[in-house]
This record gives sequence, structure tokens and C-alpha cells, in this order.
Amino acid sequence: MTSAVDHRRQPIIAQGERRKRLGLRDITNLVTTRTGVKKPITKAQFVANNTIAKKPLKSLSSVLSARSKVASGIATTKPKDPIINIDEFDKNNELAEVEYVEEIYTFYKLSETEGCLRDYMDSQPDINARMRAILLDWLILFHIKYGLMPETLYLTINIVDRYLSVTTVARTELQLVGISALLISSKYEEIRPPWVNDMITISDCAYSREQILAMEKAILSRLGWYLTVPTPYVFAVRYTKVSLPSDNEMENMVFFFTELGLMDYLVTIRNNPSKLAASAVYAARCTLNKTPAWTETLKHYTGYGEDQLRDCAMSLVSFHARASENKFNAVYKKYVNPDRSVVSLRPPATSLLVVNHHE
Repeated sequence: MTSAVDHRRQPIIAQGERRKRLGLRDITNLVTTRTGVKKPITKAQFVANNTIAKKPLKSLSSVLSARSKVASGIATTKPKDPIINIDEFDKNNELAEVEYVEEIYTFYKLSETEGCLRDYMDSQPDINARMRAILLDWLILFHIKYGLMPETLYLTINIVDRYLSVTTVARTELQLVGISALLISSKYEEIRPPWVNDMITISDCAYSREQILAMEKAILSRLGWYLTVPTPYVFAVRYTKVSLPSDNEMENMVFFFTELGLMDYLVTIRNNPSKLAASAVYAARCTLNKTPAWTETLKHYTGYGEDQLRDCAMSLVSFHARASENKFNAVYKKYVNPDRSVVSLRPPATSLLVVNHHE
């Protein structure tokens, strides 16, 4: 007769100890094979069977910060804007010169650095910046009246500034310098340039034919007959193309700002032609609410970052805000024309005006 198991003689296992053993029962040094035989487990098998892949822990602050950025619309990883090859669209256009256009503008950048203007007003005892503005305002009106090419205007202003930077000019001869510079640039840029008699007429017969021709020779001699210069126009054309998408309104807005800048003596002297043109593009994009205001493509082709252009662009926008009230408002009236997209009537870029106000 078998004796009954005396449960009272079995060891008593506490509930906590039982749970602990149940949780650890799979951790053993034996493994059961398919045939039911238990074999010792190797160290490698033990590590492989009991290793749990752990995810990196995130702090509460990092989680809340990430959620805050998503909620406020700020991307945690903002992809960099791609640089677009703007000449790809013109590869079949022979006039676009896509094979060597980059080399041309590299040369322009080098040339503008070598021939940059210096501050010359202190060396001019009889004229000042205001007189220069009066002269340019008058020349712009004449330029519009005769329907001359835009290159002619920009070269005229360049010739006037370069000549005044190396030659002392009397107040009574300043207008003579202006019409002679216009005559030179017209001969250089126009197919049918105005005649000398036209210059006499617009000056209200203040100068004779002989005086105009003599000043023309004096200017050319003093400047070494050097007329192939990179004006802001050549850069503005290129940078407007880079400002994608580009249309007539953008183009006219860029030239509006560029010409406002040329009217101001300090802006002209302190900024290279390429920088003035790039600043005009930046101001135009802000005025037309283009986003982003400055792209990686623009930075690549212009060589300027947004921070480098902000001060000049702020000046251009401030000129825009006061253009209608300015006494010398030929540029403003020029771009009121519907043929130029009426860009001068656009509201100024308040973002740049606000920055200017706080500074």
C-alpha cells in the first residue's frame, strides 16, 4: 500500500518567490532538441536567445520640443533648396551663349572689382550729391522721350560717375558732362543714336555744338576710351532670370529698384553693380511676396547671401516708400506706365521697412 504524499512535509514557497521562478524558468543552461533530449546551451546561444533590442530613450523635453515644432509648423529637418540650372532652358538658344555665359559673368565680377568707383564728392568743390540727382533725373526723362535702349541709360550714368571721380567739374558744366555722356553711350549702344543737335535742343541751347564735341573728346580721353564696363544692367538681366519664376512684373520691379538705387549717390558708391542688382532682386521678391525671399539658386549665381544684401535692399525699399513724394521722381513716373507693369504703385515691402524702422 502506497503511502499518501504528506503535503505538510513539502517546502512552503511564498507567492513572490513563485512568480520570480516562473519568470526565470526559461533562463537555463539546457536546451531541448527536436528529439526531446536536453543539451547544454552555449554562451552564444544564450546571448542570442535572451538579448532584447532596445530603442534609444528620449527625454521628455525632446519629445515636447518635437511636438511643439510640428504644432507650430516648423519642420524638424528642413531640406536644402536644390540649385536649379537656369541655362538648361536655353541650351538650344544660340543667343543665350550657355556654353560660356558663366565665364562672361565671372569676368564681369572681376572687372567691376578692378574698376569700382570711389567716393568723389569731397574732391568736387562746386557740386554735390543733390546736383547729381537733378542731372540724372533730367537724363532719365530725355532717355524716355527718345525711346533709347536701357543699356544706354546705365552706361550714361556710369560714364558720368567715372568722369566726376577723376576730374573736377564746375557747376556750370555738369549738364554738359551729362549730355556728352549720353551722346557717347548712345553711339556705343544705339543703332540710330540721337544727333548732336538733339543734345543742343534738350539743353535749351545752353551749349554749342563745339562745346559738346569738345567735352565728348575730353571724357573719352580721360576714361581711356574704356566703355565696355559691367553696369548694374547686365547683372540685373542675369539675376532676374535666376529669380524663378520670372515674369514681366518681376523684371520691371527689379529695374525699378536698380534705377532708384542709381539715383542715390551713396548707394551707387557703396555697392558694386552686381551687389546693387542682387539687392534689387531681393527687394523685388520681398515686394512681390515671393517665398522664400532668397533661394539657394540665387545665392549660387549671384555669389551673395541674404545677409549681405539686406542693408542695400532696405535702402531701396525706403526709396520706394517715398518715391511719389520725391521731387526727383522720374523713375517713379517711368514705372507707373502700364507697359512697365505699374510696379511703382505696388505697396512697399513692409518686412524690410519694419526692420529699417527698428534699426
